[in-house]
Amino acid sequence: MSEPSAQSPSPKQLGPTQFQDFISKKPFPLELGGELPELTLRYETYGKLSPDKSNAILVPHAISGDHHVAGRYQPDDAKPGWWDGFVGPGKAIDTDRFFVIGINCIGGCRGSTGPLTIDPRTGKPYGGYFPEITLGDIVRAQRLVFQHLGIKKLHAIVGGSMGGMQALLWSGDYPDEVGRIAVLAAGLSQSPMAIALNAVSRACVETDPQWRGGHYQPGEGPDSGLAIGRMISHISYLSSTAFDQKFGRAKVLGAKSNDPVYWEVESYLKHQGTSFVKRFDANSWLRITRAVDRFDLTARAAAGQLFKKVGPDVLAIGFSSDWLYPTSELRMVVAAATAVGVNAAYLEVVTDAGHDGFLIPDTGLSVRLHAFLG
Repeated sequence: MSEPSAQSPSPKQLGPTQFQDFISKKPFPLELGGELPELTLRYETYGKLSPDKSNAILVPHAISGDHHVAGRYQPDDAKPGWWDGFVGPGKAIDTDRFFVIGINCIGGCRGSTGPLTIDPRTGKPYGGYFPEITLGDIVRAQRLVFQHLGIKKLHAIVGGSMGGMQALLWSGDYPDEVGRIAVLAAGLSQSPMAIALNAVSRACVETDPQWRGGHYQPGEGPDSGLAIGRMISHISYLSSTAFDQKFGRAKVLGAKSNDPVYWEVESYLKHQGTSFVKRFDANSWLRITRAVDRFDLTARAAAGQLFKKVGPDVLAIGFSSDWLYPTSELRMVVAAATAVGVNAAYLEVVTDAGHDGFLIPDTGLSVRLHAFLG
């Protein structure tokens, strides 16, 4: 494959973007045992890689995201990439200066090796036989892409939620290969409450009659269970104030008191569930949520073994109304880093948006992130 680049045709927006696939025919061992006989990682790039390959920034995605971070594939696409407000010419992560990379994680369903992928050993999709994965596996797989591109050290990693967890793992496992990390709306571990929410979400999938142990045919999966599971998860992404501001006690226009969808908030959640089923796979949802639940770097941090003086600088960004990953968790990240002499700082964004605050453009946040990236 040729070395990728995507030049910006205007100072305000990215040109048409396209994805690429990195393919490895070598077995990929997994932390919990077993291996993937081969590996495909779908990725997307924005901006131009400098001659010395020192300007690369990884933007790992959150739990239901993918490699399509910014821009549009076609001018008439309804929506751009999931972090388009932050990535692009002149934006917080400036593609006129940096070579930005988004990679779909293994276990996903958007092009990288996951449950929908054909298992070369059987000629059939992995389905329910896809092995359990960890965020450590996801990070090691990402590293293969950078080795392929000849990038020895990333200028930065900027990640929110599950993406922030990946940034912390990069810092701990490959400190010489990252210049700085920005961790948004994440912590050193998955909290018991967050695990509980994910457990209920998975139970919705696994009790759907169409689940069949994960061995369902395309188009015949546990759509109802996955939609409800997503609805439950989505509640945790907003704050109480955000629900009040968005919906209050507004009723669906023309709805009668005995209609199954009566409140505007019900309509909103139903839409979130229905749209999610159209773009995500139930087996992927279970594998990725379990990988996030296993994430725990607290012992390494407490022992002073997570952050290193020779490792990356750290910017931890909390969101005032985020009850899924409270600001206290971001402060703990900074405390663990500064305790061993790492240059670390904390920024709090005051917002009513809840956990979803990291997805919403904010002038103060953009300015601070831009400055941190240098």
